[in-house]
Amino acid sequence: MTATSTTNATTPPGGGAPPEPGGVVPRRSPIRLLPPGFLPPGLLFALPFLLLFAAFLVWPLVQGLWMSFTDIALTGRGGDFVGTANYAEALSDAEMWRTVGHTLLFTLISTVPLVVVALVMALLVYTGLPGQWVWRLAFFAPYLLPVGVVALLWLWLYQPDLGLWNQLLTALGLDRVDWLSDQSVALWSIALTTLWWTVGFNFLLFLAALQAVPDHLYEAAAIDGAGAWRRLWSVTLPQLRRITGVVTVLQVLASLKVFDQVYLLTKGGPNGATRPVLEYMYDVGFTGYRLGYASAISYVFFAIVIAVSVAQLAFVPRKES
Repeated sequence: MTATSTTNATTPPGGGAPPEPGGVVPRRSPIRLLPPGFLPPGLLFALPFLLLFAAFLVWPLVQGLWMSFTDIALTGRGGDFVGTANYAEALSDAEMWRTVGHTLLFTLISTVPLVVVALVMALLVYTGLPGQWVWRLAFFAPYLLPVGVVALLWLWLYQPDLGLWNQLLTALGLDRVDWLSDQSVALWSIALTTLWWTVGFNFLLFLAALQAVPDHLYEAAAIDGAGAWRRLWSVTLPQLRRITGVVTVLQVLASLKVFDQVYLLTKGGPNGATRPVLEYMYDVGFTGYRLGYASAISYVFFAIVIAVSVAQLAFVPRKES
C-alpha cells in the first residue's frame, strides 16, 4: 500500500516521465506548425486580414480587369479574348459619357453644400446652442438611416399632389413642381435628399476638428481685442483648412459613387436625366448581360476617379502651419 502510494505521488497524471528532483514536472515543448522564424510575427498577425483582403478585393479587381478584355456574358457564354475592343467601344459610347456627365454634375452640386452646410452646423453646435445633445442627435441621426428608408420618406415628400413640398408651395401661392419627373429639377432633388441624408457625417468630422482647436489661440485673440467674427475668420477657419480638405476629398469620392438613391427615387429618369455611370454599368452588365463591356466601363470610370483624386490632393494641405 505504501509502495503504491509513493509510485502514484511521483508519477505525473496521464503517465510520462517522473518529475525532476524537487517535484517540478518538466514542460513539454510546444507543437509548431511552422519552423521558428518562418514568418515575421507582425506578418503572422496580419495574415488573416491579408487573406480576406486578397480574396474579397484584390482577386475581384484582377478578375474584373481580365473580364474587361473578354466578351463574357452574364449567362456564361463567350469569354473569348477581344483585346481593347471593349475599351474602344466605351470611349466612343455617347451614353456612357452622358452618364459620366450626370455623375460629375451631381458631384459638383452635392459636394459644395455637403461641405458648407456641415461646417455651419458644426459651428452652430460648437458655439453653444442650447440643448446641444438634441442638435447633435438631430444633425447626425439621418445618416444612420438605410437608403431604402430615406428613399421612401423623400418619395412621399416629393409626391406631386400630396407631398409636403408642393403643399408648402401651394400655401405660398406658388406653382407646384414635378420634383422627380422634371428633367431640369430631378437631379437637384436627388442632391437635396443626399444633403439631408449624409450631411451628418461631415458635421461630425468638423465638430471633432473644432474641439481640437487649442483654447489658447482664442484667448490670445480675445486679449488682442478680436471679436467673434474676427476669431472665426482668423483663428477657427484657418485651423480647419486641413480637415476641410479631407472632408472635401471624401465627399467627392462618395458623390462619384452615387447609385442607390438615384435608382430608388428615379431609376435614372426622367428620360435618363439622372442616370449615373454606375447605373449605366449595372444596366449594361445585368440587363444587357454584357459583363465584359460593363467591366471595361468600370475601369474607364475608375481611371476618371483616380484622376480627380490626384487633382484634389494638390489642394489638400499636407502639414499644419
